[in-house]
Amino acid sequence: MLLDVRTYRVKPNHIKDQFALYEKYGKPAQLRHLGPPLAFLRTETGDVNEYLHIWVYDSAADREKKRAAMQADPDWQDYLKRSKELGALVAQSNRLMTPVEFFDKPKR
Repeated sequence: MLLDVRTYRVKPNHIKDQFALYEKYGKPAQLRHLGPPLAFLRTETGDVNEYLHIWVYDSAADREKKRAAMQADPDWQDYLKRSKELGALVAQSNRLMTPVEFFDKPKR
């Protein structure tokens, strides 16, 4: 199992705009290719201009295949174009992680 932990930072006062754009244009395409995320979270304390989502894959090959299909989807490309035009995102980081053996694996 491979977890893709993705953290995004947006310009102050733009997180609602980014979420609205994602919900309308990005979410349908992303769910179609990746399935539901393990979590999609907004920051409650700390940097309130950050949000995080975690995607679960069977392996690196599974991630590569699904993300390639998503990148080839015209609806996803439309979302990326609209997101760039909005200009709210200022930073992104992602980490590929694996669960430790002594905790149960996340349910999908």
